[in-house]
Amino acid sequence: MMRNSAIGALLAFFAAAGAAHGQSFPAKPVRFMVGFAPSGASDITARIVAQKMGEVWGQTVIVENRPGASGIIGADAVAKAPPDGHLPLVTSQTSTAVATSLYSKLPYGVLKDFSIISVMGSTATILAVHSSVPTSTFAQFVALAKAAPQGMGFASSGFGSVSHFGGELLGLALNVKMVPIPYKGESPVLTDVIGGQLSFMFASLPLAMLHIKARKLRALAVTSLQRSPIALEYPTVVESGIPDFEMVAWQGLYGPASLPKDLVARINADISQALQTPDVNKRLAQQGIDRVANTPDQASAYLKSEIAKYAKIVKSANLRVE
Repeated sequence: MMRNSAIGALLAFFAAAGAAHGQSFPAKPVRFMVGFAPSGASDITARIVAQKMGEVWGQTVIVENRPGASGIIGADAVAKAPPDGHLPLVTSQTSTAVATSLYSKLPYGVLKDFSIISVMGSTATILAVHSSVPTSTFAQFVALAKAAPQGMGFASSGFGSVSHFGGELLGLALNVKMVPIPYKGESPVLTDVIGGQLSFMFASLPLAMLHIKARKLRALAVTSLQRSPIALEYPTVVESGIPDFEMVAWQGLYGPASLPKDLVARINADISQALQTPDVNKRLAQQGIDRVANTPDQASAYLKSEIAKYAKIVKSANLRVE
């Protein structure tokens, strides 16, 4: 009887300690870890949200950029961080859903070593062609691609990037050959597509719209499941005839795997509320980032679906990195 009472008291103690995590957080400054250089979508999202969370939490919230290895270095730091919520990770699919299949050796297991808190936002790409390409609709582009016996070369902002996988996924969906031509960054890609050296690319929507409005590029379809608020005149690839086609850069918020569930729920609730404020929503929209702000369960389900999608593309295109 004494032993059972002691065990019961111990369990009650740990339960109370767990509940206290959410109430006492944050106990010190919070650092949003971003595994990429400043100015990218993950960095922009982190900075907009960090500023608002400083107000909400009454603590200093800063962004720490630790670029390298497609975001893997920063992600690994969070995977090994103390599970107290003070070092969350803001990262795109590159270091999570993509890396799981693309890299044969990762210092972490995405589903094993992280608690996914939320998907905060996403940015679509848009299929854009040079003005000399004889097509003005997605259907005409598909016909052109199927008629190219040697395949179509397309520009990407780098190996493993969302623009790279956009072309690979399209080739897989149409059962045609797409030949990626990787660049180091999106600006030189746009320069060459605008100049006519390459015929098409999947471009980041906010950046591409500047050139589309200037009639330097012709847009055919966006890669999000719904039309983008900043490009409502352009249909989605789904509307254009390919079911379930989605290729977006999305920014997830993660903590270490052993982050207490009550703390995950607390951070998720605070972040979701912040993302829905008019000022944050407006600043994200101005950068072409669509607010998502889903629950931990929804975010986890989405992550798993993205891992499966990229695994299929990686296998089909033989893209494995040793």
